[in-house]
Amino acid sequence: MKLAVQIIAAGIAAILTTPVSSETVNVKYRGEVDLTPFSCTDTPRSSFVQRVCYDKSNAYMLINLRGTYYHYCELPQATFNAFMTSPSLGQFYNQRIKGSGSDGPYDCRTHRVPNY
Repeated sequence: MKLAVQIIAAGIAAILTTPVSSETVNVKYRGEVDLTPFSCTDTPRSSFVQRVCYDKSNAYMLINLRGTYYHYCELPQATFNAFMTSPSLGQFYNQRIKGSGSDGPYDCRTHRVPNY
């Protein structure tokens, strides 16, 4: 019994003293972004959209499309919620987020990019 308590105590001590490492991703046209303020969701139901990360306080979305992260600025939470519950993530993304041409409705070249 005493040995079990010592093992548990050692495990807890190891957890409490292990440094927390944050995840960063390389976003095309931006560079490294720390995901600490984001809520991320893997999307196994889509072959095109692999992961979505959203920072609600900055209305900023990162999206992994077939292995490459892109960013979208000033994307309202209602649009993000509709996207995440849509029957087809790829279709919703192409029609409502990416938009037509190079200047989509949430293009970070024409919208505020958050500083982290």
